Amino acid sequence: MTTDQIILFSLFGAVFAMLLWGKYRYDLVAFSALMLGVVLGVVPTKDAFSGFGHPATLVVALVLVVSAGLVRSGAVFLITRTLVDASRSLGAHIALMGAIGGILSAFMNNVAALALLMPVDMQTARKAGRAPGLSLMPLSFATILGGMVTLIGTPPNIIIASIRGDALGEPFHMFDFAPVGGVTALAGLIFVALIGWRLIPQPEAGKDGASVMEDAGLYVAELTVPEDSKHIGKRLKDLVETAEKNDVAILGLIRNGARRYGTQRNTKLVAGDTLVLEARPEALDEFRAALSLAFAEEKRQDNLTAEGAGLSKIEVVVPDNSRISGKTAQAIGLNWRRNTVLMGISRAGKRVTQQVRKTEVRPGDILLLLVPAGKEADVAEWLGCLPLAERGLTVTQDEKVWLAISMFAGAVAAASFGLIYLPVALGLVVIGYVLTKIIPLSEMYTHIEWPVVVLLGSMIPLGAALETSGGTELIAGTLVTLTEGMPAWAVLTVLMIVTMTLSDVLNNTATTIVAAPVGIQMAQALGKNPDPFLMAVAVAASCAFLTPIGHKNNTLILGPGGYKFGDYWRMGLPLELLVVAVSIPAILVFWPL
Repeated sequence: MTTDQIILFSLFGAVFAMLLWGKYRYDLVAFSALMLGVVLGVVPTKDAFSGFGHPATLVVALVLVVSAGLVRSGAVFLITRTLVDASRSLGAHIALMGAIGGILSAFMNNVAALALLMPVDMQTARKAGRAPGLSLMPLSFATILGGMVTLIGTPPNIIIASIRGDALGEPFHMFDFAPVGGVTALAGLIFVALIGWRLIPQPEAGKDGASVMEDAGLYVAELTVPEDSKHIGKRLKDLVETAEKNDVAILGLIRNGARRYGTQRNTKLVAGDTLVLEARPEALDEFRAALSLAFAEEKRQDNLTAEGAGLSKIEVVVPDNSRISGKTAQAIGLNWRRNTVLMGISRAGKRVTQQVRKTEVRPGDILLLLVPAGKEADVAEWLGCLPLAERGLTVTQDEKVWLAISMFAGAVAAASFGLIYLPVALGLVVIGYVLTKIIPLSEMYTHIEWPVVVLLGSMIPLGAALETSGGTELIAGTLVTLTEGMPAWAVLTVLMIVTMTLSDVLNNTATTIVAAPVGIQMAQALGKNPDPFLMAVAVAASCAFLTPIGHKNNTLILGPGGYKFGDYWRMGLPLELLVVAVSIPAILVFWPL
């Protein structure tokens, strides 16, 4: 190996290790690696920021804005209002929601598609009296599968199309992924609807639908003993009976800002003591009213009440790119910046043992927030969290639904027939949405997922440097040597399995940037058509079903579904095997070697 190859392999190894560790966010890791690559001379200075102007980066950003426009116009809710019915059986509901999710995610970012449908699915589950965890995982998997069908459905397809353009002179077009992606997605959706959902850990026997997975809706919260409380001087255990009547568990006591060891049942209460409780939102309210307790931040409560607009409770789920992800409510200034109190945290059935305001929030957590009435949407958007409400908090503009759909459909058609360059077509849609006020100009940039843009902008120059240095050729040569004597379809299968395994534990964008050039080099070494190898990478990079960290959609449902880390593989492993079994023959038929 050359010196440049050694440095680049070390950088990529460090990036993958840091992404797997998860302590630092992926955009910081990737950008740091890019800067280090420039300093060490393996990435030319003139190419250091070329990734930020790359078509793949621009398309990903524009697709997110277009997706937001389709939501704001009411296009998505038009579909869900018409088709979703809580009276359907679970299997029929999963099949319908999976079909809607798959179709939507083919034409908009698949994370956005899940974010739109997840509140609808949860509301339907509540009305039907069943646990949301029984249908959220199938919905997540369906939106991942649907993204494989078109160029704009998922970032791996966009990246692969651009890499093909750079390497072979022409990128993949809008529906080039449809034959293989469509067949694979359809097979996957049928499996999820008929068999897959039955493999999810079922509720315990004897529990009805309304009470299963109770921990998923429980919050650890804090209430304070006011100075004029009649309970001052009583022992904590004296409140247990009232707590049990209101379905509240008393976990412990905080005094003078410090958590006391144990439950402190025999401790006499003094003014200012904070009770650490576990309960559902409505139970917390009932318990607070019964004992005349205050919120943990009494001064903040007074300020909120003094505003005269009233208070409102909202539940939001935390994506990994949220402002509060990896931080505490105290660290981001939630109270003084947004006059909002974090009442509780629900973490996939695990108790939060620290003080709520000082607890580091993780992706997948559900937060219970007390906000000034009328500010719910502002607070959720500022946090970058997704509201768990039937229609969300954004005000839709139903009268513009067909205008939004027409502009988007026109752009897709024009790009598909080669009349206009895809990034330009999407850019024109964004301009149209702003001019027609489907998306307010002030909100346009808030819908772009900047960490993903930084990740792409950083990894693309590194990937190009690896290819220029001969690093991808070296990896491809090693894989070709290991599969020597095997038929071409078996080599494709090995490439898919390796890519899929990486995608299950790493960011699929980073995986694609490395795997796609390797696929091209493998094809050239074997004297075969590169397109089947690129299609194999596209399918494999998108299909991360084994863990909650392999795909953002799987992370989003972790808290609301009440899942554990080990729950995903039960449906995910047979689904991944099915994907390989279906996609390899489909690739050989539609993209001959």
